[in-house]
Amino acid sequence: MTSVPEDRSPAIGDVDRNAALERVQSAYTGGYLTHEEMEQQLERVLSARTRLDLEVAVAALPAVQSGSTSTINAASGRIVRRGGWQLPRYLKVVSMYGRVRLDLSQAQFEDGAVDIDLNVMHGGVKITLPRNAVVDFDGVHTEWKDSRYKPARNSTGNGPRVRLTGVIGFGRLKIRHARR
Repeated sequence: MTSVPEDRSPAIGDVDRNAALERVQSAYTGGYLTHEEMEQQLERVLSARTRLDLEVAVAALPAVQSGSTSTINAASGRIVRRGGWQLPRYLKVVSMYGRVRLDLSQAQFEDGAVDIDLNVMHGGVKITLPRNAVVDFDGVHTEWKDSRYKPARNSTGNGPRVRLTGVIGFGRLKIRHARR
């Protein structure tokens, strides 16, 4: 009688499982997975017992993005960033009740680009871009009000790249370029 060989790959811990969960969530927010696919992937990751199970569960997902990541989070109140602040490559902004004001006109960009994931439920978002910045906000879904964008006059478009994604519930997204 022959037996099936056991999987002898090491057991996984919370750190490995949490990294895999983040990878699934990142693939979903990046538009690589549908909601149903995300639920299936999360179930596979949560039911994984060994490192091999975990590797199989995330094998088809896009690779982890390089670059620094930061999160700005507020349950209520305003989120305001302006001046010469250091802007990470990936920025996640979460606000349940309150306005968001991001002035990127004097910010220091990592790698000349930033991906901003907005998750704002009640409140508007106003983003001021550097004069020559190039913006892509097609990935933002607004529930209640439309987005407004005021292009820069005489811009060469050779500045930093800003990509916006996410959801704005009851508020408006306003994007404009700095005057100077």
